[in-house]
Amino acid sequence: MSSYDVDFAALTVPIIAAPMAGGASTPELVAAVNAAGGLGFLAAGYRTAVAMSEQIAATRGLTGRPFGVNLFVPSPPGQSAGEALLAYRAELLPEAERWGVELPARFAADDDGWAGKLAALLADPVAVVSYTFGLPSRQEADALRAVGTAQVATVTGVEEARAAARIGVDVLCVQGPEAGGHRGTHRVEDEPGEVPLLELLALVRAATDLPLIAAGGLGTGAAVAAALRAGAVAAQLGTAYLRSDEAGTSATHRAALADPRFTETVVTRAFTGRPARGLRNAFIDRHGPHAPHAYPEVHHLTQPLRAAAAHRADPQALHLWAGTAHPTTRPGPAADITAQLWREARG
Repeated sequence: MSSYDVDFAALTVPIIAAPMAGGASTPELVAAVNAAGGLGFLAAGYRTAVAMSEQIAATRGLTGRPFGVNLFVPSPPGQSAGEALLAYRAELLPEAERWGVELPARFAADDDGWAGKLAALLADPVAVVSYTFGLPSRQEADALRAVGTAQVATVTGVEEARAAARIGVDVLCVQGPEAGGHRGTHRVEDEPGEVPLLELLALVRAATDLPLIAAGGLGTGAAVAAALRAGAVAAQLGTAYLRSDEAGTSATHRAALADPRFTETVVTRAFTGRPARGLRNAFIDRHGPHAPHAYPEVHHLTQPLRAAAAHRADPQALHLWAGTAHPTTRPGPAADITAQLWREARG
């Protein structure tokens, strides 16, 4: 596996805290899940390489156990929908004027600091690196392997799994359609598949002999147990930790997860241009049908609107990422949530 001896099949508790970009994943959350016998992940997406390294250092100060870091793989250039993006900006302008914010009119190239993050992780390796939105080059994967880092590729279908196996990753994170937040499709323009997680695990298992992590809609111990019976070596949960004490989830997001008015999750491109599952709200209803397949441009376009909505604590205008198991979220220490899930899973 790696010089860190990260064996997902040998975790004391085969539960992984999913990386949740945007602030929900914290060093404290990683350490708490580690303390319960699971494996925590930091989310480097939307952070600079320096900020990522600072979080890694903070996490090492809280746990002596291995942990992971998730990277957003940049999309190939030239995939943005220019005219559609301008039309979407025009559609959003009335809301921007209403809340007194400026929407960007131009979008600089943005690869989420990919090269800098890789350089930092090569200079100061972590136990595990996982990838979302695509795959590294073979040379990049080889370089991380050479410094002893285990690598996990997020896949949403069989072809993505085969591509990941070809570059030599150690583990596949199979993400089903039930997952909260962004689907990890390798191309911005791809529509994510709808094969349920347990069926998807079987399809990927037939295509590769790599160990599989199951992700998507696993909010209860029974769901975790079902994923393990289906052949996963571990279950990855994100939404389940959003209300935990250690998560960086905003107060507005926490309240919405417990609000009986939010009964449904939907997949939308309205906030970022990539398909992502969140609590259905007014912004999604208004703009979801018109959002172009353009990431990260739409993410930057809507950022001022989302910041204004966060300032006024308006859940109807915020991205409230959540998976289909969101009604099962619970507050409390993340270690207790992890332990309870594992007790339930063992029956």
